[in-house]
Amino acid sequence: MHTMENFVRRSLTKRVMPDRSKITVTSEIEVKYWIKHFGITREELQRAVERVGNSAASVRKELRNLTPDPQ
Repeated sequence: MHTMENFVRRSLTKRVMPDRSKITVTSEIEVKYWIKHFGITREELQRAVERVGNSAASVRKELRNLTPDPQ
């Protein structure tokens, strides 16, 4: 028999993989992941998300457009 207590206990111990297609700037763990992933500062991540939204692909494209081409 499945009780609510068993469900809660199971759901609290089960790890949920974050959605890496979206950037959640309200989660400290997510912010740390993305600034390390992109090699940018917290402020740069925040500005990029404000400009293009929380899609990781859009932020990646925005960051690429901001980086000058090495010549």
